[in-house]
Amino acid sequence: MAEASWSTDTGEAVYRSLDPVRNLRLRVHLQRITSGNFLHYQPAAQSGSDLIDLATFRPQPTAITEQEMMLVWLKRLTHSVVFGGGHRPDEDEEEEIVIGWQEKLFSQFEVDLYQNEAACQSPLDCQYRQEILKLENSGGRKNRRIFTYTDSDRYTNLEEHCQKMTTAASEVPSFLVERMANVRRRRQDRRGMEGGILKSRIITWEPSEEFIKNSHVINTPLQTMYIMADLGPYGKLGYKKYEHVLCTLKVDSNGVITVKPDFTGLRAPYRIETEGEKQELWKYTIDNVSSLAQPEEEEREQRVFKDLYGRHKEYLSSLVGTDFEMTVPGTLRLFVNGEVVSAQGYEYDNLYVHFFVELPTTNWSSPALQQLSGITQTCATKSLGMDKVAYFCYPFTFEAFFLHKDESADALPEWPVLYCEVLSLDFWQRYRVEGYGAVVLPATPGSYTLTVSTWRPMELGTVAELRRFFIGGSLELEDPSYVRIPGTFKGERLSRFGLRTETTGSVTFRLHCLQQSRAFMESSSLRKRMQSMLDRLEGFSQQSSVHNVMEAFYRARRRMQEARESLPQDLVGPSETLES
Repeated sequence: MAEASWSTDTGEAVYRSLDPVRNLRLRVHLQRITSGNFLHYQPAAQSGSDLIDLATFRPQPTAITEQEMMLVWLKRLTHSVVFGGGHRPDEDEEEEIVIGWQEKLFSQFEVDLYQNEAACQSPLDCQYRQEILKLENSGGRKNRRIFTYTDSDRYTNLEEHCQKMTTAASEVPSFLVERMANVRRRRQDRRGMEGGILKSRIITWEPSEEFIKNSHVINTPLQTMYIMADLGPYGKLGYKKYEHVLCTLKVDSNGVITVKPDFTGLRAPYRIETEGEKQELWKYTIDNVSSLAQPEEEEREQRVFKDLYGRHKEYLSSLVGTDFEMTVPGTLRLFVNGEVVSAQGYEYDNLYVHFFVELPTTNWSSPALQQLSGITQTCATKSLGMDKVAYFCYPFTFEAFFLHKDESADALPEWPVLYCEVLSLDFWQRYRVEGYGAVVLPATPGSYTLTVSTWRPMELGTVAELRRFFIGGSLELEDPSYVRIPGTFKGERLSRFGLRTETTGSVTFRLHCLQQSRAFMESSSLRKRMQSMLDRLEGFSQQSSVHNVMEAFYRARRRMQEARESLPQDLVGPSETLES
């Protein structure tokens, strides 16, 4: 009798596993529900479609002769005659088998096909032929109706290229479906290494159709496996039209397992109803029978992972190093990672910035190969509101050392200064000075965004403006440090009386300052010790102050009580009390 209920939910289920997928084991149970009549022998000449269509599995139709095809047909005919006169064996009605991941189980069609050497057109076909010959010599296959297609089989490629979006038989694939049908989620072989030299083409000007198909590859590698069933009538096993997909398994590199349909478990079995003159009903179940890890194995696995992580940590430590580069005692190391962000508010276009860092002459130094100046690229301005802004995004970096000789001094006497000069370039490669500016670098570590206002010297009169417009010449400072206090200045007062200037635009800098010194570590630990001590002293002082105030109050109260007792009674009123 047929089952009272069936599992109609044939949708896919997604699982995630941290264990290797090679440990996956599935038990598939297939059983025929309806029973048909005995099969009788019929000559193969009645239907030419019952012959194996070897032409679909070879590139040249003339590779197999008529005699070879006749041998294959006679072998299948002999198989039908042996079992055609009596009852069918029980194994033809019901079959149960345990299948591992990517385990190849040959179908009757493949056995008949690969026994013919002319049908082997690829190395994989030759490998399958050798395996089938070994199976024949060792007693035959362990499976009869249930078989598998692995990730490298031809069937898997055809199924991935001919996927449908719906179950309709008359579905017309759209343009997107046709294009995506060529996308295979596989791990591509990295080719191009010849003679130890990596040959790569950055741009392919005339890509071929095959190149386009192979280049559109999804990054996540995916392996596929199909569990199939040959539901042909008795004596007609091995025909492609009787093959049905029982289960599809897909596993990607992230450990995600997709099963369609889902494992049966406690649900009712799935059903398959064959088509043709004699319809038959089959049921099958799919169960996950992967062996669970024993406690000893889990403990051993944890030890392996722990050892692996420890080795990886040691490897990373060896790359980073165990010791940081320390500065000389009494020395402050300053790192500045900066960026010339933008400049805005200037008269002419095509701006570039010349900048440099001036170190104080006393106690400051820099590495011998360190560049303390730079020039940005020429940048065209962009209108932003009422201003024209030039975005440079020009990075720079430098480091300097300060030797703290005077231990008694609490603050640094001087700090490096960043000077900048903004210039413009016209079509005739003539430059004009647009402004000078300076800013003192931040004395504390951190990230800063500084806007430096600039100015330029100017001359009075129309001639100077005409010369600046047509010729490009303009007044310049011989020493750009004159924007602030020149390093060569030795007097007490710096006078700029008589210097005519004009305010121009501004330059924006973004600075990331880092400081390194052994004194920071020592002062940090000392500060922690002092802080804890001060906390305790502060608590003790508060408690002692409250205690002292209470004691003073009690002493004053006792003295007042003693003084009252010593006074005559007629001088003290009955309503007067000291408690108030």
